[in-house]
Formats: sequence, structure tokens, C-alpha cells
Amino acid sequence: MRGIYFAMFFFLISSSLVFAQQNAVKGRILDKAQNPVEGVSVFLVGTVRGVQSDQNGNYILKDIPVGKYDLKVSFIGFEEQIIPFEIEKGEIKNIDFFINEDEIWLESFELMASRGMNGQGRLPEVEDFRINAGRKNEVIRLTEIDANLAMNNSRQIFGRTPGISIWENDGSGIQLGVASRGLSPNRSWEFNVRMNGYDITPDPMGYPEAYFTPPMEVVENIEIIRGASSLQYGPQFGGLLNFVLRKPDPSTRFTAETINTVGSNGLFSTFNYIGGTEGKWDYTAYYQKRRGNGWRQNGFFNTDHAHFEVNYAVNNRFKIGTEMTYMYTKTQQPGGLTDAQFNEDSSQSTRSRNWFSTPWFLPSLNADYIVSPKTKLNLKAFGSIAQRNSVGFMKPITEEDDFGNRQVDRDLYHTFGTELRLSTSYSLFEREHNLVSGYRFYKGNIDRNQLGVGDTGTDMNFDLVEASFPRDLNFDNLNHAAFVENMFNVTDKFLLTAGVRLEHISSQMKGVLNTVNGVPQILTPETRKRTFALLGLGGEYHLTKTTELYSNFSQAYRPVLISDLTPPATTDVIDPNLQDASGYNFDFGYRGNVGSFLNFDASFFYLNYADRIGTITQTAADGTRFQYRTNLGRSVSQGIEAFVEFDPITAFVGNSTFGYIHLFASLAYVNAEYRDFVRTSVIDGEIVENNLAGNRVENAPRKINRYGATYRFKDFSMTWQLSDIGDAFSDATNSVEPNAAATSGLIPAYTVQDLSASYIFKKKYSLKSGVNNLSNTAYFTRRAGGYPGPGIMPADGRTFYITLGLKF
Repeated sequence: MRGIYFAMFFFLISSSLVFAQQNAVKGRILDKAQNPVEGVSVFLVGTVRGVQSDQNGNYILKDIPVGKYDLKVSFIGFEEQIIPFEIEKGEIKNIDFFINEDEIWLESFELMASRGMNGQGRLPEVEDFRINAGRKNEVIRLTEIDANLAMNNSRQIFGRTPGISIWENDGSGIQLGVASRGLSPNRSWEFNVRMNGYDITPDPMGYPEAYFTPPMEVVENIEIIRGASSLQYGPQFGGLLNFVLRKPDPSTRFTAETINTVGSNGLFSTFNYIGGTEGKWDYTAYYQKRRGNGWRQNGFFNTDHAHFEVNYAVNNRFKIGTEMTYMYTKTQQPGGLTDAQFNEDSSQSTRSRNWFSTPWFLPSLNADYIVSPKTKLNLKAFGSIAQRNSVGFMKPITEEDDFGNRQVDRDLYHTFGTELRLSTSYSLFEREHNLVSGYRFYKGNIDRNQLGVGDTGTDMNFDLVEASFPRDLNFDNLNHAAFVENMFNVTDKFLLTAGVRLEHISSQMKGVLNTVNGVPQILTPETRKRTFALLGLGGEYHLTKTTELYSNFSQAYRPVLISDLTPPATTDVIDPNLQDASGYNFDFGYRGNVGSFLNFDASFFYLNYADRIGTITQTAADGTRFQYRTNLGRSVSQGIEAFVEFDPITAFVGNSTFGYIHLFASLAYVNAEYRDFVRTSVIDGEIVENNLAGNRVENAPRKINRYGATYRFKDFSMTWQLSDIGDAFSDATNSVEPNAAATSGLIPAYTVQDLSASYIFKKKYSLKSGVNNLSNTAYFTRRAGGYPGPGIMPADGRTFYITLGLKF
């Protein structure tokens, strides 16, 4: 794999020399004080060609065909400018720009950025191939926040995003488990998880578990669109979670960066990046190595991430590119704990032979074509070749590992998808409107092999000592989808959005469910086909130039997943008659900013989830209790999500020579309850029926509050953050007292603090350091019924890190 990356890199460099031509336009970008402005976008209107100014304000666009063009410069905080020009064969045109500050944007963005209030933003109403107007959305700008990015610390990364619940049982940072509005954080499966706009999960319609998370040191933004994203991205209740990686540097031919981190428990991480633009070509590549022993006993992780991207402008209207991402992980899983063990020492582990690995390869192809100045096309083709492998002693945590044969489970994923999008603007009733439409094809295959008999050793070994897996299942998913959405600019202040999405999902399952005494139990082949439509409406009303009311209604759908239909590796039991779930999301909110000292977004949400799939604790005829996965009936989540960030020095004093301090609060009240759920159980040998209506939804804390303060002085910043999370239940029966295996029972409330600081010297050198879980709080966010438990999954205690970076 490493050889492939080197070969493509040298191909890129040689090709850039072959295709180089003399035609070019260059110049400088200066403000009214004659100072150079860095990072200004410079592009040819109506083409795919564009660059950015470097730190000296210089820019250059090479390989421009003979013709007439409009050269446009844009940068938040400054007014746009357009200069027409004509270029002849062999000509090098020099065009300088003197740009003026835009009072509104300068007030609302540039000062916020300089004073540290730019870590949490919002998507524009319309961009490229999507409409964001009227939607509850957030953009997390990772370069603007103090956080432990080397370890993908999700508690810090999502600290400013209201209502995000997090499973904090994976201190390695390999897998992300987040959700919102009472949904399950299990590997973020209620979100449509993407990277650079394409899927990175095994199968969003069949097995959407996010085993892959890109290194946060290369992630530029995290885009979150709540359930209202279902029209443009898919039917998921949670919405869109999109990791936007750092793109090729458009201001220089070559740039490089290295970031190296050491920390507690043997942590070592090295991240190395290169990128640049040369003529019609641009490229980027990174490699990250991260390893450590983990905070708990019997913990270990070793990961390798590699990524390569190259793009080529075939002509002024057509641009193509490719990306390849590879990840290899090797992790030792400490397993779960009983409540008594957790209270005694939450860092202990009684499982020393459990290992997990997820090799992941994600190739993709991207193409942009400009049909006309108002109409554009984008095509993405993407796929995955990946695995999920585990080996260990999988029985309840109350059973001691006898060091016999371990259980081996292996999933193989092969997927392919394409997504074609069209974006256009048009005039109607003397106003400009926007339309986005698209078609998506996706095919996924999962080969699931479970219950294999492994060796009696202690190292990571997925080989079998017997001939085959007792459970050998094969799943195929085929998905066709088409959508169209329109944004109508009704007045200068008021806009409406309306759209529809058509989905067709075909799922097929076959194979061997189990093998008993050498006799295979053949699963009755099953094919499920469903075709449905999702509708959505939204709107925005701009009360002022920087504040707005917004609202959105969108339908949602959750097909029965592969993991729903097969039991996990340990204790759960699956209802064979599971049905698809459906419902809708509704939002109404008020957001914006006041000057350069206040940024806010407050909203009410309502999520209706019919035939919700979840787990309950059932009692068998012999009196034993077990976790049962079934349709739990209808649930409703409603509440308030609010974010406010305030700079008191700017508000009351104005400019300061001693730095700035800003305070933020991310608040959420989530009332997630079941409205109707009939349940039967066996008590004293008799069947008893009751209704769990009014019970809280499992894994849904009512209180998700995070507070923080950042002090910034020139190139130094320091952030303190407090997370205050309410209690939650681990099952729909709302069991308070834990069972012996610790798979059910209350998940107590907790508070945890983090402190991080950073210093950047001459824009080239950086020093970052911090303490996570400052007060060494013992807490947990999850009771696992299967892998990586079962039992209580403790969060990490106090850890330290220090990071040194160099850019050149």
C-alpha cells in the first residue's frame, strides 16, 4: 500500500511538469492599508479553476487557455471584487486587487475569529450541491478549538454542539459513538456518517456502524445537519455527520507539516502531511501512526492511517479527482466490569485475551462539471473494502475466563456507490431561486462469520482451530434513491424550502444461523423490498442582517439493520419479527450573532419515532433475565437545544491589549419517552402483560450541558471545559438496580473537566498540551450487552498529553 502512495505522488509531480504551460495570471491581494491578505479565494468565474493567496498576498493561476474571463476574489470580512481580463497565448497577466472591508461580515466573523469565537459556525444557505437553509446545523472548525486532537477526544471536539450524547468507552480514539435527541450513540449509527461527502460506513441501509474515524488532525470541519438532512442524504433520523478533510493547499506548490504527540499510558502519535497546487493539478497526502497502552489494564492500541488525494482540471469546466484512504487497527479490549468491580477500581480488567481489528480501505472518485454559469454537476463514486474482526472470551462478565478456546467473529464488507447531483439557480417573479436534485445508487455485501472456535492463546489471532464458522451469514443491500429540493426566495428576508426523496431498498439475507452437533441450521432466505417517499418543508426569516428564525419538518425512515436481525456475540436475544421504523423531525429556532461579542442558536425540536427498535430486559420461564431486541413501539423525543458564546471584554470594553476571554454554554434538555409499548414477562410462572408508556428511552440522558471558557492573547489560547451529563437507563424497562452481568441498570449522572492550551510561533511552530478528565472522575456512559463488553464500559480517568508541530 505504501508503494502505491509513493508511485501516485511521483506520477503527480511528473505530470504537473508535462502539462505545464506558459499562460498564467498572477498578482497580489492587498487591503486598504497596503498589507497583504492571506487566504483570499481567487477564481475564474464560470470555471473549476481557483487558488488562494499565500502569506505574502501572492497568487498565481497557471495553464489558462486563451480567452476572456472574469477574475473574482472573495474572503469573509471583505467585499467581493470581479475584474474582467483577456489572455493571449504565452501571456502572463498581472492583476492586483485592493480589497475593502465588509462592515457586516467584518463585525460578525473576522473579529470573532481573531478573538477565539470561531470554533462553532453554521453552513451557508446554499453551497455547491446542497441547500442548508432552514435546517438546524453546526460546523465544528477544529483548527479554532483547543482539544486533544491526537486522541480524537470527542468530549472536547463536540463540546460546543448542543445535545450531542457520547459513548466514552473507546479511549483509543479509533471509533466514534455520538448521537442526539435520544437516539443511540452506538458507533454513530443513527447518523449518516460521511467523509468529504461520501459514505464511510459498511452499509448505511444495512449496517451503518462507523468503525472508521479519520484522524482529527487532518479534519478541517465537522458538519452536522440534524434530521432535516433526510431529503438530501438519506432517511436516517439522526441526520448527517460529515468529516471534511483538509484540502490541497491552493496557495503554494508544496507545503508540509508534522505533528507529534506523547502522553499518558505510553501514548505516541505522529501525523505527517504534504499538499500543494501546481497548475491544473493539486494533491494532498497524510500518514498517522498512533499507539499506546490505554488507561485500563489489558488495554492496547496501534493504528495506521494513510490518505492520498489528487485532482486535475481537464479544462475550465471539468475537474476530476480521486481519493484513497487506508486504516489498520490493532486494539486489545479490556472488556466490561460488574458494578462492584467498577466501584472498587474502574481501571481494572478481567479479560486479557480480547482483541479487535478493523482494516479499512476507502477509494473514491470525484468529478465536477460546469454546464453553465448557473448550473453545475457533481459525480461521486465510492466504495469500501473492509473488515471487522474480534477474538476473545465473550461470555458474561460474571464468568471467569478459563483460558480455553476463544471465540472468533469476522465480518467482510464490500460496497460500491455512486451519487450524481445537479445544482442550478433560476429566475422566477424577478427573484433568484435555487434547485438541487440528485440520484444515488448503492450496493453493499456483508459476509458475517461468527462463533468460530479460536486458539487458547493471548495474542491477536483470528485463525480457527476448527474447519469453519458455525454461523455464516450473507447479506446484500441494494439502494436506489432520487431527490429534488428547491429554495424559494419569497422576499429579501423570507425564504422557503420544499423537497421530496424517493427510496427503494432491497435487502436479502441467507446462510447458516448456527451449527449444532455438526448439523447446520439453515436460515430461511429472506428478501425485503420497500419503496417509500419522504417529504420535507422548511423556512427562514431574517429578522436582522445577522439573525434569523428557522424551521423545518422532514420525514425519516430506519430500515431493519443487519445487526438488528442477528444476535451479537454474547447475551442479547433478537425478535425474529422486527419491522422497519418511521417518523419525522421538526425544528423551530432562532440563531445569529450580535456584533463580534455574541453568537447564539436556540431551538425546540420534536422527533417522532414509530416502531422504534431497542432492547428491554425480559424474564425467562426459569427466572433468568436477558436483553431482548425488538420493536419497542412509538417514542417521542422533544426538548431544547441551545448554544451561546459571549465575549464580555469586547462587549463592555472593546479592544484589549491583554487578550480576550469568551464564555460558552452548550445546553440541551432531552425528554425522550415511550408513548406506547406493550410488554410481556414471566412472573412466578405466569405471563404478565404491561405497558411501558412513559418510560424513558434507553441511553438518553435528559440533561446534556457543557460549559467552557477560553482565554486568547495573540497566538496563545487556553480552554477549560466542564461536561455535566444527566443519568440514563440502559434498557426500555428503566431498570435501576443492575443485574449480575451489569448489562442493565442505571447509568449515573457525571461531571468531567478538561483543560487544553496551545501556542503558535511565527505560524510555523506549535506547542499544545492538556489534561483530560482533570479531576480524575470515575464514570461510565455505557452498559454493553455484547462486544466490547459485556458489562460496564468505564471512561478514561485523568490523562496528559503534549504536542509539538512544525509547518514548512
